[in-house]
Amino acid sequence: MAQWRAVARLLELDDAQARALLGLVRQTLRRGGVLGVARGDERQLLTFGGVPENGVFELASVTKPFTAALASALVRDGRLDWNAPLAALGGPLRRLPRALTPYALATHTAGLPPQPARAALTTFTRFADPYGGMSPADVLASARRWANPGQAGRFGYSNLGAGVLALGLAHAAGEETSAAGYKRALRRLVTFPLGLPGVGLTPARDVVPPYGLLGGQAVTGFAELAGAGGLFGSAAELLHFGEAHLSGAAGQHWRQAQAFPGLPPLYAGAAPGWFQSGSTVWHDGIARGTRTALGFSPRSGAVVTLLVRGAVPLVGVRAGVPLLLLGLLGGTDR
Repeated sequence: MAQWRAVARLLELDDAQARALLGLVRQTLRRGGVLGVARGDERQLLTFGGVPENGVFELASVTKPFTAALASALVRDGRLDWNAPLAALGGPLRRLPRALTPYALATHTAGLPPQPARAALTTFTRFADPYGGMSPADVLASARRWANPGQAGRFGYSNLGAGVLALGLAHAAGEETSAAGYKRALRRLVTFPLGLPGVGLTPARDVVPPYGLLGGQAVTGFAELAGAGGLFGSAAELLHFGEAHLSGAAGQHWRQAQAFPGLPPLYAGAAPGWFQSGSTVWHDGIARGTRTALGFSPRSGAVVTLLVRGAVPLVGVRAGVPLLLLGLLGGTDR
């Protein structure tokens, strides 16, 4: 495959690595998807299973780097302080615990649980839209109720925390404290300035349908926790977003990584919106029938994204997509 040889060259993979990784790529994208690679002026997009190059996917938790970029833009404009409590912004945020700072929320170290408590039930009763019954006030109330000060400073992955952060960023940007306000703030301060008008909570065109174990093709709803996983976009747009971090256009917050207690073995550190493994900066996402990943190497300037049609396998490695992403970027990080 000529395109794969071009990818291997861009990522400085030797012959053995290229053969092994091509097998993993084909297995991972057997239901369809897109592998995108960019380095310097070169770009390659490999498609599988009939998915078009410009296919729009639900980005799931790869939304979180966009939320962090919005926070960085607000910090740059003097409307937010990474280390000041969101409660200091007043309004509907005034009763939030003081440990809930933008930095702590964006690095999953604010002491919040993974989900609002009600998600233990709605994951089953509202499979494709588990947060759909929550208002912004409900989200903030859940954070107030379930914040654990004893866990502050320790890593604990939290969609609730990312959703609360997005609501706070909307407020800081002068918008309504809601998912709609987050959407407007993100559009005004991140996606339009970076030349990514197609990335948003409302897809610009038909979405590549998920492939779930239960056979449904509905995308996952994030409702008022949209800042945790509600965005849609294409592989080319994600490559551009990764390059904007390397150039500094999307901010420098990804450099603020720390090795927090509680990080899983794969993670060397967490920065606002990003994880670090070796010298690679990355994030992945899992929706009901889609998996995503985006990573870049500050050392080499390479950016890789994976948009995968298919749910997490019942048997096998749950972290297969991020491991493949790290394997692809490993050639340039030797």
